[in-house]
Amino acid sequence: MPITTDDSPDAPATSTTRRALLITLASISAVVLLLDQASKAWAVRSLVEGERHELVGDLLGVQLVFNPGAALSIATGMTWLLTVVATVVIVVVVRASRRIGSRAWAVALGLLLGGAVGNLTDRWIREPGPARGHVVDFIAYADWFVGNVADIAIVAAAILIVILATLGIHLDGTRDGRGDGDSGDEASDEPRDEAGAPTGEARDVPTDAAPAVAPTTTTATEQNV
Repeated sequence: MPITTDDSPDAPATSTTRRALLITLASISAVVLLLDQASKAWAVRSLVEGERHELVGDLLGVQLVFNPGAALSIATGMTWLLTVVATVVIVVVVRASRRIGSRAWAVALGLLLGGAVGNLTDRWIREPGPARGHVVDFIAYADWFVGNVADIAIVAAAILIVILATLGIHLDGTRDGRGDGDSGDEASDEPRDEAGAPTGEARDVPTDAAPAVAPTTTTATEQNV
């Protein structure tokens, strides 16, 4: 009796795998959020706004900045719009996680979700008010820009997503060019017995071949004519 979809023995395994991937995604998000908020709390408590402390020469330092805009101080006058964008990103990631089937995608979405929630938290709890709060930045990269842990997670997620897209790995774990029918077995249509060995019944042997003609004997009369 053929196995139906509901009775498939692979269904529990698929559900278990997806549950494990969701746990991975949620765990990474929680770790990123915890590190981000803890480091921001340290920066607010320990650093003076605008004062830079060098860590690796001019390449890396710490400097407390309250950023009303996005990275590189873009859209500083549109804080509310950035709040909406971050909220949309979070909703999209949560919805996409229901189809997840790849560990690499779980890591990427976990980093993205944790980073987005980290900065969105600042938008809601920091001055000057809800949805308009300024994000705490304190990691100074040379003279380029000042960021935070959430930004690092978001950039890492973006890089990983680009790599996965380049490799053709989809959110559900499938890959481009690896369909179920691409087995490469040219003899798959040949009839086989119960043990899987070819039966040889499909050989191209003509069935209507003419029977061999028996040699005829020549009578003595015909020889004398």
